[in-house]
Amino acid sequence: MMAQPDEPMEISRRLAMLAENVEGDAASMDWIMAQLHERAFGLFLLVLALPCCIPFLYGVPQIVALPLMFISAQILLGRTRPWLPRKLGARTVSKAALEDLSRRATPWLQRIETVSRPRLASLTRRPLDQVVGLTLVLFSASILVPLPGTNTVPGIAVVIVAMGLLQRDGVLVILGSLLGTAWIASLVFAGATLVSLLRGWLGL
Repeated sequence: MMAQPDEPMEISRRLAMLAENVEGDAASMDWIMAQLHERAFGLFLLVLALPCCIPFLYGVPQIVALPLMFISAQILLGRTRPWLPRKLGARTVSKAALEDLSRRATPWLQRIETVSRPRLASLTRRPLDQVVGLTLVLFSASILVPLPGTNTVPGIAVVIVAMGLLQRDGVLVILGSLLGTAWIASLVFAGATLVSLLRGWLGL
């Protein structure tokens, strides 16, 4: 059984229990969201983003990228509970992938948990969290860029922001936002440079 909404539990432990409680060989996005209780937005963002920042974990990032963007957009719009349309909610992740995700991510989540604490908490509540939602939409969109390795940095940025939202730690929200913004800026700069070079070569 997952912990009840009023029971405190470390985020790393919640992730481990989520994997343990999967019945059968796979879990749908809808099932995962239903297990996350009162902190569904932050925890769901975390669960969706973690596969994107763990190297050599193939398949899962492609499944979770669109739901990640959809959930981020709902934070931007000020929803209080996350929701997925039927097609996205029906997407499944194998129990083995969730267990592997928990095993790989737990040491890093525990490190974040040891340094995080409530501070600048206004950044984790409305209306400022809606601004954070906008940055998360942009980071999620960059994960969809079909280039090798492009999902790792924005995935890490979303994880840091999600941990900030969960821990009511505005400093983590700022750090994650800065990391993701720097990554998007580098993509835009690289794209503009490439276009400029191509135009030069083609004499345009």
